[in-house]
Amino acid sequence: MKNLISVLDMKDNMLELIELAEKLKKERGHHGAPLKGKTLAMIFEKPSTRTRISFGVAISELGGDPLYIASNELQLGRGETVEDTAKVLSRFVHGIMYRAYDYKITDELEMYATVPVISGLDNLEHPCQALADMMTVKEKKGGFRGKKFVYLGDGNNVCNSLMYACAIAGMDMVVACPAVRMPNAEIMLKASRIADANGCRISASVEPMEACKDADVLYTDTWISMGDQTLAKEDALRIFKKYQVNSDLLAVAKEDCIVMHCLPAHRGEEITADVIDGPQSVVFDQAENRLHAQKAVLYKLLG
Repeated sequence: MKNLISVLDMKDNMLELIELAEKLKKERGHHGAPLKGKTLAMIFEKPSTRTRISFGVAISELGGDPLYIASNELQLGRGETVEDTAKVLSRFVHGIMYRAYDYKITDELEMYATVPVISGLDNLEHPCQALADMMTVKEKKGGFRGKKFVYLGDGNNVCNSLMYACAIAGMDMVVACPAVRMPNAEIMLKASRIADANGCRISASVEPMEACKDADVLYTDTWISMGDQTLAKEDALRIFKKYQVNSDLLAVAKEDCIVMHCLPAHRGEEITADVIDGPQSVVFDQAENRLHAQKAVLYKLLG
């Protein structure tokens, strides 16, 4: 693994990365400084809470240095090519984390950089989130085989990455989305092929109640992603209404089902307050695991 732009980049390393993340979590405060002298450039087109802070703390706790850069502070925003930016940054830093609106920028950055490039999210995937999510499932459920993971809501970048991650882990996944907001068809096909080879299944449904039956994990995300201009809020509230994660859906899942959300959450929209703040919610453990999962990625790529 040389970069992490898609979950597919860690197809052969994901389970190893989860184990490393678990080890780093247990040993927090006792890592030494394996990345001493290493600098991570963190470039943000989109604002962030979890991605910015978790990457900054992760590189610092491993002995390296974070360099935060807003995209409008770069010449990239004033006409410099991505190719030139990638080549210059590669002379200054040891890794680049980019949080982008458009995956094409991330892909081009990876193409021309000579240091590892990590996606902090783009409009196609969110691989670091998926890694932390799989770590959380393993932590709470003990493993992946025989588990049923249900994603409800918008078939967005997070959903795309989760399909790959579940397929690689060998865990069944049901995507419950409105027909007009299903995830990327090409990614679903690729994930299904990986799942077939791994003895699990990726499937889709437009009926959330049916999808949630006997689920081990219920997962949702905001109905309107940051920067998404394709859906007005009033339309989203109407289209996604029956996909809200609430006590009715939780009641048909397994008794020990866990509830996940990648945050930020909008209580009363994609999830109700009683569920996200209830005893089956693991969203804040999930958020914490972004730190440990990203430490594992940095250790692997920069170490």
